[in-house]
Amino acid sequence: MISISKHAGIYTLKAELELPISLDEAWEFFSNPGNLEKITPKSMQFKISSGSYKPMYAGQIITYRVSPFPGFKTNWVTEITQVKTGHFFVDEQRFGPYAMWHHEHFFEAIDGGVRMTDKVSYKLPLGLIGHFAHHLFVRQQLQNIFNHRKICLTERFKK
Repeated sequence: MISISKHAGIYTLKAELELPISLDEAWEFFSNPGNLEKITPKSMQFKISSGSYKPMYAGQIITYRVSPFPGFKTNWVTEITQVKTGHFFVDEQRFGPYAMWHHEHFFEAIDGGVRMTDKVSYKLPLGLIGHFAHHLFVRQQLQNIFNHRKICLTERFKK
């Protein structure tokens, strides 16, 4: 399930995924920043340039190179601002394509596996132009990214 809502000029994407793995397995995979490349669409040319060599910790800076749409590449810098091992972590953009990006990752043990919930609060730059860009392609691109992740993760962790 993926939903996107808007409030006070800020969009919020929520995505849930249940996988037949333990909470420990989920945490081990998702708390390793290097695994993000494995679940991002190839078309985005996503490459981590620093910060993926250590297990996740609060204060960690991770830098990326990404192509959000064909013909345009940009750098993206995020900071892991909060970590509660086995439960959640938060990354926030420090520099990149969004005016604001705050991504919360939650993990919950359920019968038969784990439920992962992503909540991304974001704002686009350029005011009204950013709002139109959201309707033209950003919304769909974010939905595609999370759908791609669902497919990759379901395949990777199928029992």
